[in-house]
Amino acid sequence: MGKLAVYKYFSLMFLIITVTVMIFTFVGLFGGCVDPAGNTAMAMLVYVLPLLIICNVLLLIYWLVRRKWKWSIMPIVSLLCCIPYTGTIFQFGSLDTSVDKLRGIKIATYNVELFTREATGFKAEAVLAEMKKQKVDVLCLQEYSEHSGDKNNSDSYKEYFPYMQKGNNDVVIFSKFPITETKNILFEHTNNSAMWATINVKGKAIRIFNVHLETTGFNRVMSRVGKLISHGKQVEENSIISAVYGTYMLGMVTRAEQARMVAEEIQKTKGPVIVCGDFNDVPYSYTYNTMLGDLVDGFKECGSGGLMVTFRHPKKPVRIDYIFHDESLEGLSYYCNDAISYSDHNPVFMRIAL
Repeated sequence: MGKLAVYKYFSLMFLIITVTVMIFTFVGLFGGCVDPAGNTAMAMLVYVLPLLIICNVLLLIYWLVRRKWKWSIMPIVSLLCCIPYTGTIFQFGSLDTSVDKLRGIKIATYNVELFTREATGFKAEAVLAEMKKQKVDVLCLQEYSEHSGDKNNSDSYKEYFPYMQKGNNDVVIFSKFPITETKNILFEHTNNSAMWATINVKGKAIRIFNVHLETTGFNRVMSRVGKLISHGKQVEENSIISAVYGTYMLGMVTRAEQARMVAEEIQKTKGPVIVCGDFNDVPYSYTYNTMLGDLVDGFKECGSGGLMVTFRHPKKPVRIDYIFHDESLEGLSYYCNDAISYSDHNPVFMRIAL
């Protein structure tokens, strides 16, 4: 085979790869518009969008180096279409702390992982100390544990947040402002749940949603695999992949249904709402789009700090914790604090003008 034939062969291969990546990128961008129960393959492409963006960048570099300007148009178009998505996971700029002096409320959401079942109460107190440091007005916790050993965590928290409302399972809302109305949102066949509480902020009623949607199940599957291996049993790689995929699909479908239930409650609300919590799903997914609805993603509006990662797993650095708000409200700052290592999540903070 001559050099020209080899050259044409590789050019054709890269062209096919470029077209394929472009198609996958577009399908991924719209994958969150499809109920995963009806099209799991399309919905799954949302989860690899960051990898597809990297592929488009590499392909763009390749075609530019080759001076194939017309073929470089495809990755350029793909990357331009990804700009809105990129804004959900990355924002330039540094945090402007001066906005804390402006009129409004500061809200935080944090999955505290049951304070890792620590028995002395140290972690619960450390989380509270951080909330005081950040001057939080409303705190939404998921996987909250009322007790650390013999210590009642709620008693300590209510010294700083006078008002508290606990949900059905592991969600709780602490507030400096009076809570006038509440409701629990129960999900079937799971320990996860959601709730809302209406708070009175100097005469203005704002409804706060605290949401903890179904987990992916990945850690549960890998834990079972680890136990089997530790007992000397062989586990085939294909079996692991099949179990992870099946569990992930089930979790994705379950979250979609739970998100629709919460979205219905949001739509029924007459006044302004703030929705926050651990959605266990990535931006642009069906769950994300359903929860967002007509609300504003606080990170896209006023986020800072570069890449937004709220789940601390080294192999899965993703954004799954959110704060959304009503269009009638204005976001001033939005950030997470990855220096706090009391959970497998990072706490998310947002200041909202009133």
